[in-house]
Amino acid sequence: MVLSEQHSWGKNKVFTFQILRGRWFMVFSSFMIMSVSGASYMFALYSREIKLVLGYDQSTLNLLSFFKDLGSNIGILSGLINEVTPPCVVLTIGGVLNFFGYFMIWLVVTKKIAMPQVWNMCLYIFIGANSHCSTNTGALVTSVKNFPGSRGIVIGILNGYLGLSAAIITQIYYAFYGNDSKSLILLMAWLPTAITFVFLPFIRHHRSIQKPSDSKAFYNFLYLTLVLAGFLMIIIIVEKCVTFTQNQYYVTVSVMLLLLILPLAIVIVEEHKIWKRKQENIYGDDPPKPLNVTTEKTNLVISTKKQVSLWKNMFKPPSIGEDHTILQALFSTDMVILFLATICGLGGTLTVVNNLGQIGTSLGYPPHSITTFVSLMAIWIYLGKIVQGVVSEIIITKFKVPRPLMLTLVLLLSCVGHLLIAFNVPNGLYVASIIIGFCFGANWPILYSIISELFGLKYYSTLYNVGSIASPIGSYLLNVRVAGNLYDKEARKQMAALGLKRKLGEELNCNGGECYRMAFIIITSVSFFGALVSLILVLRTREFYRNDIYKKFREEARTAENEG
Repeated sequence: MVLSEQHSWGKNKVFTFQILRGRWFMVFSSFMIMSVSGASYMFALYSREIKLVLGYDQSTLNLLSFFKDLGSNIGILSGLINEVTPPCVVLTIGGVLNFFGYFMIWLVVTKKIAMPQVWNMCLYIFIGANSHCSTNTGALVTSVKNFPGSRGIVIGILNGYLGLSAAIITQIYYAFYGNDSKSLILLMAWLPTAITFVFLPFIRHHRSIQKPSDSKAFYNFLYLTLVLAGFLMIIIIVEKCVTFTQNQYYVTVSVMLLLLILPLAIVIVEEHKIWKRKQENIYGDDPPKPLNVTTEKTNLVISTKKQVSLWKNMFKPPSIGEDHTILQALFSTDMVILFLATICGLGGTLTVVNNLGQIGTSLGYPPHSITTFVSLMAIWIYLGKIVQGVVSEIIITKFKVPRPLMLTLVLLLSCVGHLLIAFNVPNGLYVASIIIGFCFGANWPILYSIISELFGLKYYSTLYNVGSIASPIGSYLLNVRVAGNLYDKEARKQMAALGLKRKLGEELNCNGGECYRMAFIIITSVSFFGALVSLILVLRTREFYRNDIYKKFREEARTAENEG
């Protein structure tokens, strides 16, 4: 009896160890890290505090948001580090940067340190936001490489958690800090860092053996994230209508955290299937399969031949879908087209995301509605990422439609949202925030999937971050140079009409539909141009997407299984 219990305990211990070391728990760990990594989406919630404390005008505030976007998307260094080190290295770097950057901003807005110069604030927010490149690279890229045949839905779900993170952090903030936006910055400093350090030991590369059941498991993950998103949306809407007590926030946050960890059940089920297969191989009648030494040697020779110098043949790229070197991808026509279209698309949507608070104020919406906009936008960003990650995957596999066509459609849809803001349609900001949130979220899985499909996975850690650079470039051109300058110009015109002069250190505000009208007419034109540019990529890649782009991963999985 005692021996039987010891044997059972030993098996449970081994199974638990298998779960913690398995690739499914690695995916769950990535979910947890991504679910608190979206602090860069929350700028509209605390930017007002910075503007009041430091007395910035809109151009200066938009400059700060540009450095936030620059930091959250300049991740080439993170990509290069991740090419040569385990994922835990970039995750550690990300955790440290996140805490330092946002903690310094908290010290500034609470006046615990002397008022810094503008460049100091730009540096702090750049460092804090740059941490997301490290955490996203460590979690997302590792997951894609572990499940290459399901990359579309993997990217979609992980980006979905990233999109929900603003709403998740906001609910935790309400439960523990009330409605103090300064404390929100402190929460943004310590929470993502703590979660990253808890789960980073489990993020590692696994031998990729694609199985038909993998997609089914990811769809189960998807259903659970939809439940989480639906719950958050209901709570946000109820909070707009009813004033919650602290205890009620504790209850809603507890339910939210339960829904967050629920995917762990799927992890246990999938690992139990693997456990059963291992037990059958150990105790079954079939002898173990001999190791195919010849095949392994052949594969080794082939892989050795495929090693290409980073600088060699940089202007002679391989066929679309094959592994490109970093320079081959950078200098390819397809990357240039994709980069230009993404600048146009993300530049416009980021202008709305970063200025939603100021847009709502200038158009006369009440403060509580603006907070609701920001929280609901997080849900629509999530839905954009999920829909594009999943729907585009179905469309390209079943109907052989080029994925860049999804980018074209998203850019055209964003034009509708921009026009609603430009002409201040009654209650149009409600609809515009939905459309822009969806389009902003949809852009990311499309971009990352296209890069992985056209240029291969060998240098995906770096190329993933190269594509992200389009975002801050678009943000600077459309958010800082266009929207910020035109807003301040109109604000000064209004002050002059009233015979007022701006005092030193006083914030500069503009009221009325004219504050953003011309800016969003320009942004609409740029987004439409980006849609036309993306059509060129559709034409260039239509033959590639007519083929089965995941065939080679299934063949590699079958080969590995036969040898195993």
